[in-house]
Amino acid sequence: MTSSHLHNLRVAIVGAGPAGIYAGNILTNSVTDAGGAVAIDLFESLPAPYGLIRYGVAPDHPRIKGIVNSLHEMLDAGTTRFIGNVEVGRDISLDELHERYDAVILATGAIRDAALDIPGIDLPGSYGAADFVAWYDGHPDVPTEWPLDQREVAVIGNGNVALDVARVLAKHAVDLRSTEIADNVLAGLEASAVTDVHVFGRRGPADIKFTPIELRELGEVPNVEIVVHDEDFVDADPANASNNQLKVMLRILNGWRTRESTGASRRLHLHFYHSPVEVLGEGKVEGIRFERTRPVGDGRVEGTGEFREFAVQQLYRAVGYYGTPVIDAPFDERAGVVPNVEGRVKDARVTGDSDAPVITGLYATGWIKRGPVGLIGHTKSDAMETVAHLVADAEAGRLTAPAIDGDVLELLDEREVAYTTWDGWLALDAHERELGATHLHTRERVKVVPRDEQVRISRGTLVP
Repeated sequence: MTSSHLHNLRVAIVGAGPAGIYAGNILTNSVTDAGGAVAIDLFESLPAPYGLIRYGVAPDHPRIKGIVNSLHEMLDAGTTRFIGNVEVGRDISLDELHERYDAVILATGAIRDAALDIPGIDLPGSYGAADFVAWYDGHPDVPTEWPLDQREVAVIGNGNVALDVARVLAKHAVDLRSTEIADNVLAGLEASAVTDVHVFGRRGPADIKFTPIELRELGEVPNVEIVVHDEDFVDADPANASNNQLKVMLRILNGWRTRESTGASRRLHLHFYHSPVEVLGEGKVEGIRFERTRPVGDGRVEGTGEFREFAVQQLYRAVGYYGTPVIDAPFDERAGVVPNVEGRVKDARVTGDSDAPVITGLYATGWIKRGPVGLIGHTKSDAMETVAHLVADAEAGRLTAPAIDGDVLELLDEREVAYTTWDGWLALDAHERELGATHLHTRERVKVVPRDEQVRISRGTLVP
């Protein structure tokens, strides 16, 4: 029997990446299937939707288009209202959302770099991979220029982000001209001095966190030689792989061991069993010291006491992401997530307080809920769990009805917040596609980078 509490439900979702969009779509379907009705507002701090799909995926990954198309269809259906360029906690507070909605779902994701706590990590020339990714993806809140004036560069990490960063650093700019890369980024890469990119992982080839397609793409980059080292393959027999995916990757890696040198102008070196100990340099990055490791089973490694130093002049740490907190919402600083029980946010002001009560009407989904692990499929199941609890709470009458009626856009207008809408995104999307079609190197789109320009185009106030 359908509960009357599911009628005229109003929900705010904070974050318009995959987690937020999936949550909105699943919530709409869940409530309507139960005979109810829900109005959803999707708040995003950036002028455009899609989060890390737009600003966290390398521009030479065309397969991501399928995900974008799916997210587009969900928002284009009109059941979730997109409200961009609005920072919750600055333009509107979390309490003000609670006053206007039955429930709030936090889906802000994780866009900051996890820390790497070793001496010298803060030297000039040391960067977080997420910042570099944001730059080459045309994020409006990072500088438009990036220093690529060094020859030897290190990337620390053994996941897909590390591989993306290494590939973009090593790739010749000419091979990125056909992508949606922003003009300022293309110009920066065309002037790059990089010749050698070194990727370091603490574990061995059998414990890499890449995916086969990412690894295979690495070996297909024109005029870039892949360099691997026989000493790193003591435990890398494809026949012993724990699954087919790993078997494929080990075959790829082992195949590179027998490749003849191509004499390419750029080289991408893969190093395994290297644990970073210290970044070296006087006033800037000049090298890195590692301790050589060895496998001890179950994916674990131990130090050997053997130390090695590599001369590099620039460093990128790609050791994971860290959650993006929302002002006035609980946040676990150690874990980098909003404390929660299956998506219900806990009022845990002390990390690890398992007895903390849940906050009525506040939920979390995606990476801000469970940490920056898993792929799109996990995001969907994550949202299903969170939405199931929200619907159950609504049906049980546990949610507090909004104290303030009226459209939240009226409040934003009063505060002169230059918010963007779905129609605004369609206008920006069309503008970027037109830029791509008329570009010297024809491409699907050319991203508009400056935030104010995105907003003006989206709001129809761009002066020709």
